[in-house]
Amino acid sequence: MTDRKIPVMIPMLGEEEAQAAAEAVRSGWVAQGPRVARFEQEFASLVGAGHGVAVSSCTTGLHLSLVLLGVGPGDEVVVPSLSFIATANAVRYVGATPVFADVDLATGNLTVETIDAVRTPRTRAVIAVHQGGVPFDTVGLRKAAEGWGIGLVEDAACAAGSTAYGQPVGAGAAIAAWSFHPRKVITTGEGGMVTVDDAGQAARLRRLREHGMNVSAADRHASKQPVLEAYLETAYNYRMTDIQAAVGLVQLGRLAGLVAQRRELAARYQELLAGIDGLVPVRDPAYGQTNYQSFWVLLDGFPVGRDEVLSELAARGVSARRGIMAAHLEPAYSDMAPVSLPVTERLTSDSLILPLHHALTADDQDHIVGILRELASR
Repeated sequence: MTDRKIPVMIPMLGEEEAQAAAEAVRSGWVAQGPRVARFEQEFASLVGAGHGVAVSSCTTGLHLSLVLLGVGPGDEVVVPSLSFIATANAVRYVGATPVFADVDLATGNLTVETIDAVRTPRTRAVIAVHQGGVPFDTVGLRKAAEGWGIGLVEDAACAAGSTAYGQPVGAGAAIAAWSFHPRKVITTGEGGMVTVDDAGQAARLRRLREHGMNVSAADRHASKQPVLEAYLETAYNYRMTDIQAAVGLVQLGRLAGLVAQRRELAARYQELLAGIDGLVPVRDPAYGQTNYQSFWVLLDGFPVGRDEVLSELAARGVSARRGIMAAHLEPAYSDMAPVSLPVTERLTSDSLILPLHHALTADDQDHIVGILRELASR
């Protein structure tokens, strides 16, 4: 054992975030208010979308996205099993049926072919994930979904700062949901965002996140005259606070620098790992660039199994993680008919996520890769 500790992820939070949160508290306006509105505008502009609607998490954002599309009981939604379980859970929230599709081995993402293999006449939508920040083929999937006549929800939980075809992944997305969880490149503690280009959809999303009210609480308080609100539909309490948004506004200013640093660290990992047989590190797809929210390595003929690798790393102070989970293998989805997802099962069983964050040093990387090099020689 060792006293050395290298965490898999550390959020980049500093004095600026602390001061911004304190200022929000001192202002007396701590619920959804002017800072949330500013955060929405600045985030939407940064990712190339027309409108941003802040919510309490990416999960609630996915839920609202499906409500917006009118998905419900009797409908099917194609999703990757290779994703955090929230992707599939959102489909069940609206009473629809998730249909698992396999993914591409190199990117971990759905493709036009894997979606087409499982879609049926009942398919109403697809939730495609930019997995670990690796962008999926936005041009191909958006064109295919339009041709099939189904909705495309982009689960961009991990993808702030990633690009596809020279544009931010949110540019041109009909609906995208984003996460600001501490494991992401930028964070508000908890929190999320839905981006859309249609003003009418944005207005409905704002009602849906706030109990279906036709006027927001912030607008009611700002009015000099009494406002008698109406509740237009059964909806939810999925709001973000101004304290979170205050932190988020500072984080937006850090995003470009954080992504650049993560890409430098990823390139160094790739260089160091290149001489080790049996390890295949994640890389940019031909059509875009990843923010390297997660840096995973696939074991391909490596002499030591994934779980033993994780144990060896942990014993020497390195906090790595298993590969991205496969929802169809979890007890929550054991009631579904068995499916054949060979690439998904290989990625979830034979890959691991290595530490990558702003505080990671070259010495840390050398230590991590040195352990892997020793294991490779067994």
